[in-house]
Amino acid sequence: MKIHGVMIILVAVSIVLTAGCVGGDPDAHESVLRIGTPMEIKSQSVFGDYNLGIFFGLSNPSLCRMNENGEIIGYLASHYTVSDDNRIWTFYIDDSFFWSDGRPVTPEDVAFSITTYGEKIPSARWIGENLDDVLIGDDYVSFIFTQPYTTIDLEFCSYRIVPARDWKSIEEPLQYTSRGPYTGAGPFYLDDINLQAGILTFERNQHWRGEEPSIERIEIHSYSNIDSAMLALERGDVDTFYRYAGSYPYTGIQRLEATGEFDFIETTNVGLIFLGLNLKSAPTDDPAFREAVAYAIDYEEIIRIDALGYGEVPNRGFVPPSMEFFRDTPPLSYNPAHAKELLDAAGYTDRSGNGYRHGKDGEELKLEILIRSEYARVGELIADYLNDIGVRATIKTVDATTWFALKDSYSYDLTITRTTPWGMYMHAGYGTGYFDSRRTGQGVLHYLDDPVFLELSDMMRDTTDPSMQREYAWQMQDYYAENLPGIALYWNKIVTPYNTAFTGWKPDPLYGIYNMETFVTIQRAGA
Repeated sequence: MKIHGVMIILVAVSIVLTAGCVGGDPDAHESVLRIGTPMEIKSQSVFGDYNLGIFFGLSNPSLCRMNENGEIIGYLASHYTVSDDNRIWTFYIDDSFFWSDGRPVTPEDVAFSITTYGEKIPSARWIGENLDDVLIGDDYVSFIFTQPYTTIDLEFCSYRIVPARDWKSIEEPLQYTSRGPYTGAGPFYLDDINLQAGILTFERNQHWRGEEPSIERIEIHSYSNIDSAMLALERGDVDTFYRYAGSYPYTGIQRLEATGEFDFIETTNVGLIFLGLNLKSAPTDDPAFREAVAYAIDYEEIIRIDALGYGEVPNRGFVPPSMEFFRDTPPLSYNPAHAKELLDAAGYTDRSGNGYRHGKDGEELKLEILIRSEYARVGELIADYLNDIGVRATIKTVDATTWFALKDSYSYDLTITRTTPWGMYMHAGYGTGYFDSRRTGQGVLHYLDDPVFLELSDMMRDTTDPSMQREYAWQMQDYYAENLPGIALYWNKIVTPYNTAFTGWKPDPLYGIYNMETFVTIQRAGA
């Protein structure tokens, strides 16, 4: 592969607005948007800290973005083209973008960033493995891949561009830390990372040539747990709540409504909560066992207890109806008696008379459900359901870093996790990136290497024919329904509260309210 550099980043955040005096002059006011989030920032590495990387997207835009209608459009790229064989993607750089130090964003910056991602960021390894060449022109960059890719514009919605001159001497971007400021090309740049206070500060980019924001500063207030973030919103420390691909806790909505100071944005989540079953070990590698587990789960109870009604029972096809080419596969259903019959028929029987079943190796089944603390309530329910059908199940709760390590080494039986909107669209789309054994990344399970699945994923990724895209999407949902590599637990709504003192929120399907359009249009009510 010939090339001149590399890099990437994801984005997610929370929001809040207040007014304060500038320089002691009571007549000069700057407006500050303060966003509360439970997405704790633990390091000053914009590449190494997942949550920080999401917020970094405000400072350092991607080549493309998704608008509020779910359409992929140019961002740093004014427009882009793709060759007939879907191998050559050419991005024309918008000449109105300038870094916060006054220099223009260049094709060299773009080439360096994307190639750095592929070479040095594990979650973007697919870029390095499939990028054959990079061509740089006066106003464009062409990425030439070894095979067809129809979703590069979507993929490049999450890879943030950085100035090559600042980063080319940094050999290990994952390990590099700095409090800031960071040179950015968005409407705001990341000025300060204060880990002690838990605050990210974004200042106006004075060289921004797009629509002028009405706010001067954005502060992300990061809390170590969701209860603290909720309390901050309730007492007015922040003006909005943000959690990437997640909702404000449903348990707190009524309290906010009672204050009369908040309104809510309610959107259908493209992502979902699901049960992952380790396909690399028994008994979860057995389709008959997975089928029994699917019937053992009381989906309506999970929705009632965990989602407080802000959800619906999912289909066997996994994919939510908010996605294009949704196929209405049969709904999942709760039938523990049938689950027991299926286990008996598959040879998972109680051989000792203690009420618990044995595996095909003759040993008693003892399954461990690996969870992070945020899924404790659902994890307890799943454990109860399995015990009710004679499958002994216990819960192992770990922090995020440990979860990443254990799931990547397949050191678990079951796990409860979620998909994000971007995750549902990435790779070949329709959640394939979470299961495909060839895909890497912090949130993916990559345990499915069935040749039928892999071939279908490749066909989905390669075709540009809309009729075939629909056909393959339907086939993939049928595959999920039949094989259950993951079991959706519920499809839900994302509820985002905000102080009614502010208007102009523009949520998009990928990042919710944390996007450029929101930050340039939001203003005080009546302004």
